[in-house]
Amino acid sequence: MSFLSALQRLFKPAPPASPAPLPSAPVAPLALHSPRARTVQCLGPNGLHRVAYTEWGDPHNPRVLLCVHGLTRNGRDFDELARALADDYRVVCPDVVGRGRSDWLRVKADYGFPTYLNDMVTLIARLDAETVHWVGTSMGGIIGMLLASQQHTPITRLVLNDVGPVITAASLQRIAQYVGKAPRFASMAAAEAYIREVSAPFGPLTDAQWQHLTTYSVRAAADAQGGVEMIYDPGLGDVFRAAPILQDIDLWPVYEGVRCPTLALRGADSDLLEPATLAAMAVRGPRAQTVEFAGVGHAPMLMDALQIGVVSDFLRAA
Repeated sequence: MSFLSALQRLFKPAPPASPAPLPSAPVAPLALHSPRARTVQCLGPNGLHRVAYTEWGDPHNPRVLLCVHGLTRNGRDFDELARALADDYRVVCPDVVGRGRSDWLRVKADYGFPTYLNDMVTLIARLDAETVHWVGTSMGGIIGMLLASQQHTPITRLVLNDVGPVITAASLQRIAQYVGKAPRFASMAAAEAYIREVSAPFGPLTDAQWQHLTTYSVRAAADAQGGVEMIYDPGLGDVFRAAPILQDIDLWPVYEGVRCPTLALRGADSDLLEPATLAAMAVRGPRAQTVEFAGVGHAPMLMDALQIGVVSDFLRAA
């Protein structure tokens, strides 16, 4: 090929551009109220791990709501709340690492709030969300408080479900008695009986709701012995009991750093969030709106119409 021919090929006009892609098809209304399983890769102190999350609503909706569960629970706790809010929000319910469909960490000491915060920031980046609303139950509320108190926080509206700036030693001692110590169950019925017992403070749930919680709380045991086991890493208990629990945990400086509108919920029989703490939350820091639910301990599960309505009204007031 001559030098001239090579130049002619090099400067040959580009083919016409392909037509612009058509806009994404709208999501069918029924699909908005059905869960979609996703994962995101996160980096911890000792390597990469996968965080699973369940997503509801229009995946293109810029209004994003994160619902983050308690210590040994998982994102499917929020199915009824997510279904109720899916018309208004892209609802995202992560399984915090070590729970649900998420990976278990190799180094158990990495289970802690620095890892959880890093993971949630990575998840928010994956969602391409500039701002989010946040509903956090117990541990999920602490993660929310810690993130909401940061400069440049993406959280613009915060719901703290039965958790606040004082975590009582009595509640932590109660939790330490069972976390990571669940037996293996011969059947789903046996697993449900255990979950009903240790989770009695959730309040008067229906049979269908207890069955739902059980379905997503256990999995088939991985070894040849069979049966079913809890779907969280027993190593969480090792970290939880690493040091004696002798006094309450004081997070008032964190709470007072929160600037966004805040709703604080309490089960009236809760041993984790005391009435005096709830009352103080209404006049300190973000001056939370406060609501108590009768007949419930730690923690309200946000599964009945009354509890869902309280949360929905607060979020929709934005």
